[in-house]
Amino acid sequence: MQSSDPRFEIRDPGKDIGLGLFALVPIKKGDFILEYIGKKLTAAESENHPGRYLFELDDAWTIDGDTDDNLAKYINHSCDPNCEAEVEDGHILIHAVKDIAAGEELSFDYDQEYFDEFIKPIGCRCGALKHRT
Repeated sequence: MQSSDPRFEIRDPGKDIGLGLFALVPIKKGDFILEYIGKKLTAAESENHPGRYLFELDDAWTIDGDTDDNLAKYINHSCDPNCEAEVEDGHILIHAVKDIAAGEELSFDYDQEYFDEFIKPIGCRCGALKHRT
């Protein structure tokens, strides 16, 4: 599936985990990749929100990334990720923590709370040699 950004392609990684985001061009370690965007929710609104694309900014705010224009929502979890998400001035910025080759799937660690709630019950399918517990 073509994405709105020519650097990326959305496709099935074949691990029974849903669609993933793949680089079409090489990305260097340290490069900015994308911003995780969406509707800003208060902590109270996010508490009972049924979505899986919630990304906490801080104790007061969460981003609901389930929007058509948020390419970063296709970045899947990995226990050995090639990307990292950092919150800076109210923005969630995705950077490469390793060199990423053209054709490689982008991934970041979804953190312990998400892992325990959504991934652990069905088993992690990221393919990393070392997994969270």
